[in-house]
Amino acid sequence: MANSKQPLGKNGFKYREQYGVIILCDDAEAQERLFNQLKAQGYKLRVVTV
Repeated sequence: MANSKQPLGKNGFKYREQYGVIILCDDAEAQERLFNQLKAQGYKLRVVTV
């Protein structure tokens, strides 16, 4: 839930900064291995394909 004290932006969206790192993998199998390793270390992850 967003902080209700933060003012709305011009479009009405409450923006909250987030920081991330993109790691380029050779293939889907490498992506899955890395995802599983980082998840086991407690990182919050999202999978993307571009």
